[in-house]
Amino acid sequence: MPYSRPAAPGALERIETFCNSARFLYSEDAFTDPGTASAWLRDHGWPVDADGLDEAALGELVRVREAIRHHLEGGADSDTRSARRLLTTRARTALLPPRWDSGGEAHIPAADAVTPTAALIGALLATLATEELAGRRSRLKVCASPECRWVFYDRSPGDNSVWCAMDICGARHKMRAYRGRRSSG
Repeated sequence: MPYSRPAAPGALERIETFCNSARFLYSEDAFTDPGTASAWLRDHGWPVDADGLDEAALGELVRVREAIRHHLEGGADSDTRSARRLLTTRARTALLPPRWDSGGEAHIPAADAVTPTAALIGALLATLATEELAGRRSRLKVCASPECRWVFYDRSPGDNSVWCAMDICGARHKMRAYRGRRSSG
């Protein structure tokens, strides 16, 4: 069953799409090898020389993707702290100080990158930082199902969605809880 939530608005869609290059619930990952990753990047319009993607660059993309996912999950566990350290380290080399355009809008530009992968990572981190500073990122969430972890934009009025879809992960959670109550009762 496909995921049915609408894409995140504006620049957050790039973060959401990048993170969802892996569909863990269906054992699918577009970044399993340089060939599939290159195809995925081309199909999603990423400004990177996808044909030049090697194993090291692919590993870096996966590390950043999972660090962003852990960051979005929040919390204070060791995975989240490690993820934020990785994002901070990458931001030091991938981002320049903020700039203001002639209209007065602030931007966090990506640094001139040595590699296309570094440019892609810089663009992702610039978007993530800008959206967080503007207060627009808080509704971008990770499904609470540990086997899913799909990134989605929460449009609920109370900003309290925890599942990518109620009919997928929410229903599975409810069924597990029901079975647990029945077996212990």
